[in-house]
Amino acid sequence: MKCVLAIDSTDAGLESGLESAGYTILREYHRAEEDLGSALAVAEGLLLRSRIRVTAELLDRAPKLKWIGRLGSGVENIDQEAAKARDIQLFSAPEGNRTSLGEHAIGMLLALTHRIIASNREVLQGAWNRAPNTGWELEGATVGIIGFGHMGSAFAQRLKGFDVRVLAYDKYKTDYAPDEVIESSLEELLRSSDVLSIHLPLTKETEAFVQSDLLAQCVKRPILINTSRGGVIRTEDVWRAIQSGQLRAAALDVVDMEKRSLEGLEKLPAWWDDFIHDPNVLITPHIAGWSVQSFPKMGAILLRKILHEFA
Repeated sequence: MKCVLAIDSTDAGLESGLESAGYTILREYHRAEEDLGSALAVAEGLLLRSRIRVTAELLDRAPKLKWIGRLGSGVENIDQEAAKARDIQLFSAPEGNRTSLGEHAIGMLLALTHRIIASNREVLQGAWNRAPNTGWELEGATVGIIGFGHMGSAFAQRLKGFDVRVLAYDKYKTDYAPDEVIESSLEELLRSSDVLSIHLPLTKETEAFVQSDLLAQCVKRPILINTSRGGVIRTEDVWRAIQSGQLRAAALDVVDMEKRSLEGLEKLPAWWDDFIHDPNVLITPHIAGWSVQSFPKMGAILLRKILHEFA
């Protein structure tokens, strides 16, 4: 019997597809990590999202494990070196939620540039202020994208039609950009961008990548968008940059106060309330990659990748 341990709810199609391929699914969506011993002992596959961190110690308790499937894009909650050392293959599905994320980033940007959220709040309070809510058009602006994988390229694709100039920087790629995107150095991108969008995985190298020193290099007071991981930015530095005028606004789907599970916030600082109520700040609760369509798409992609190697 081939067993798969699902430690998070993922996608019904993914689980039923694995069952059709001969796997038995052990559904332990809520069981604590310390109580997974018997299931880990027999599991050949592991399905998860973000609830539990997959450490070397956990992998030592899963001697039969051959593969890990992460429903999503980021894999920072998995010790990749430990998995590789144990010859465990790691699968993720960033292709499945790139559309949702790209659309969400566009939505947040337009909501800020045309003051849609801020003016709506005023209307709900009985005000009808037109001139103070004058919008700012994207046409003719320069949009800088840092990180040009599935997510950065999805955002760039959705900028077509806005008549913007798109610059992209990716440290680990060359000759990657489509015709409508200009490959750039980081320094030139920071100097030139009216909008700065972050699409980086969270690694030791990218942790706190966006902080005061980097923001000081932004010449044109850009709007900052982050739909990647909260740990990639220092949120307090972003707030200070808005207060000082270094940034025009910030649209953040993720913040560095998120719990490891990504389900909620912890240790909120004293400035948080002022930050989230600033009309130039827009926060959403880590939902950019979530849509009605994205979960089944990610499930289908993950299923295809797993069964291609372990049918």
